[in-house]
Amino acid sequence: MKYVYLDASSGVSGDMCLGALLDLGVAPGLFRERMAGLRLPVKIGVRKVRRGGFAAVKVDVEIEGHRHIERTFADVERLIVKSRFAPAVKDRALTIFRRLFEAEARVHGRKFGEAHLHEAGADDALIDVVGTAFLLEELGVGAVHCSPLNVGSGWVQTSHGRLPVPPPAVAELLKKAPVYSAWVESELVTPTGAAIVAALARTYARLPELVYDRVGRGAGTKEFPEIPNILRIYYGDDAAFDAGKSVYIVEATIDDASPQLLAHFLERALEEGALDATLSPVVMKKNRLGTKLSLLVEAARMDALIEAVFRETTSIGVRYYPVGRRVLEREFKTVRVYGENVGLKLAALGGRTVNVQPEYDDLVKASRKTGRPLKEIAHQAVCEFHKKR
Repeated sequence: MKYVYLDASSGVSGDMCLGALLDLGVAPGLFRERMAGLRLPVKIGVRKVRRGGFAAVKVDVEIEGHRHIERTFADVERLIVKSRFAPAVKDRALTIFRRLFEAEARVHGRKFGEAHLHEAGADDALIDVVGTAFLLEELGVGAVHCSPLNVGSGWVQTSHGRLPVPPPAVAELLKKAPVYSAWVESELVTPTGAAIVAALARTYARLPELVYDRVGRGAGTKEFPEIPNILRIYYGDDAAFDAGKSVYIVEATIDDASPQLLAHFLERALEEGALDATLSPVVMKKNRLGTKLSLLVEAARMDALIEAVFRETTSIGVRYYPVGRRVLEREFKTVRVYGENVGLKLAALGGRTVNVQPEYDDLVKASRKTGRPLKEIAHQAVCEFHKKR
């Protein structure tokens, strides 16, 4: 299976999703042919455009005639169910629309079955949602991931009047998703785009460590002088995606804790998932001597580790920031030294072993049992490894 990662730094909308997914390699003719199966009075155009000097694919959905349609979920469900799309496409599309209708019902204080959509229930929105579900299936995508979303700022004109950005339905849909506002005074995340992300995204993370095969670029309608109005979608093998590989430094400076307490916490931090944990002396305000606690942690474990800092140390605040890192390929082997097992940590660069490090606890155990110096055990362990190569 494949994954997609949405870079929503310029927001996200239904037509941007379509453009970026088509840019990953699906033929526009096939897309138009399948969308014709919905039997909607629309014309679909696919063209190359430039946004901020960068090439992207723009999808235009032109509605024939002037139709003012208000659809309930039952209306949308009937239309999608009777179509000839694969069950997985129908399920994804209905999941997205269900989230839309749930948000609309909560915002307006209505029951789910009574809620109706204006802009998001129109013919072009059906193309956006069903088209996105179809393209994901055509590309073999099993998992959708997304960056924090730039929602923009200012005001937007809707069928309910002029509303602040993000409008109520978008704000409702993006509960628990990381959002921010930067650069542009305009609506960057539309209700359809928000529903697609809210319904399908498994994780939200700043650009993590990725291995990807292609990048698709979908253009929005507006031109902004500050940023290119483009949604980028990274596409690759699902097994190669790991949002947890994004790592953070968590730091705290402490001047009112005993050395024993901090030494104990280093062990607890490693148990809580820290990749590395160190203490270093610092000089704080008023020339007070203190200790800086530094922890390296994957994104998925950061919240739990910060809670442990507050729970088990005297710190009342921490700093954290993302960092890049490069690590060597690692594996573990065991050798026999003077009748005792000693584990070795091997590090490889380009398939060639460049570091051999005996495990300290095994060295201590073997030294005590044999009565030989620890450094001798360590030397012999490395020699045994090289003998067997």
